[in-house]
Amino acid sequence: MDQKKAVKNIIDVIILTTGGTIEKTYDEFDGSLENRGTSIKNRILSKLRLPNTNILVEPLLSKDSLYMDESDRQLICESIKNLLSKNSPIVILHGTDTMALTAEYCFQRITDLSVPVVFTGAMIPMGFEDTDATQNVTEALLAARLLSPGFYISFHNSIFKVPHVRKNKNERTFEGVEDGE
Repeated sequence: MDQKKAVKNIIDVIILTTGGTIEKTYDEFDGSLENRGTSIKNRILSKLRLPNTNILVEPLLSKDSLYMDESDRQLICESIKNLLSKNSPIVILHGTDTMALTAEYCFQRITDLSVPVVFTGAMIPMGFEDTDATQNVTEALLAARLLSPGFYISFHNSIFKVPHVRKNKNERTFEGVEDGE
């Protein structure tokens, strides 16, 4: 009998959290939805079966992307540069309103990527019943393992290469665009 040895290719994937709708939580005392830190480990990662993936969560910001400014984008960009030395794919949780803007900002400033950097988020917070967060995070984790080095947005079963992507507010998702659109 030919006994084949199992090959385990364990890979580290870094999740950089920045806030956005995906990480908003409901405060029952005042009825608000706010960014108050990351809960991705408890709400999503603990429910996924990822036997060959070691997830490293790096909290960076806890902010609605509408309130992000150039200094926040610079911080995200510098964090990506610093994480590149680990040679591990990077997933960035980001608010959808300015995700394409931040992804393009980083694309323009980091030209020597050695790993894929995949931005994702959600239209509905991860703690809500009908959230798209679990789907988007799962797809982004898989994309980060399979894609070649570059900047991408992974959202609703699609992957878009940055800078050719924008949010479609009417459809509540992302779409690819031609140069100049």
